[in-house]
This record gives sequence, structure tokens and C-alpha cells, in this order.
Amino acid sequence: MRIKVITKLMAVGFFVAALTLAATADNARAESASDNYGLYCVQCHGLAGVGKGINAPALAVQPRNHVSAKDMGALKDDGIALAIRDGGVAVGKSAQMPSFKKILTEAEIQDMVKHLRGMCKCEGPK
Repeated sequence: MRIKVITKLMAVGFFVAALTLAATADNARAESASDNYGLYCVQCHGLAGVGKGINAPALAVQPRNHVSAKDMGALKDDGIALAIRDGGVAVGKSAQMPSFKKILTEAEIQDMVKHLRGMCKCEGPK
């Protein structure tokens, strides 16, 4: 009898937790580009940004190395923003790079470009 009560209480607790998470998911926003990078980019690009995230071995194309000044320095800021906003296909790259236009605001995309510039310690062509 006691086990049934505990089981029911746990089920109710999980249900309430799920409802709470669902209600706050739409309102959840990362506080910084670094936080967004941690949420959306590290799976493929890795914690260090070198393109060796946990998903990288399963991808047909290795993700870009965001700390390479040589690679990132060849990219214009508008091109980086376009890749983030509309995905890899928009810039002639892998379709496995998803679009984030429904996830990130335009301001968050621009902040991400600045964050990536900080990671590579480089500027792109003007």
C-alpha cells in the first residue's frame, strides 16, 4: 500500500514538473551569446569550438573550426550571420548545419557573430 502511494506521488510530481517546464520553455532565453553557443553549437562544434563536438563523428562534413583565425578570418560577418540564420545551405555549405532563425532573434544572431569573432580573435573582410 505504501509503495502505491509513493508511486502515485512520484507520478504527480513528474507531471507537475513536466507542466512547469513546458510552460517556461517558450519564455526561456539565454543571457548571452556564450550561453546560446553552449545550448546550440557545442554539440557539433565542441566546447572549445574546434569542430569536434559529440555529434561531429556522425556528420558527413566536419563542422567549422571557430577558433581558427585563418578560416574564420576569410568569412564576412554577413555570411556568418546568414549561415546561423538560414543554415549551411544558404552559404553553399552542409545541409546538416541547421537554420536558427526560429530559435534566435536577429539581435542574438548578431551577438553570436561577435562571439565567434572573439573565439577566433579575428576580423573578417570588409
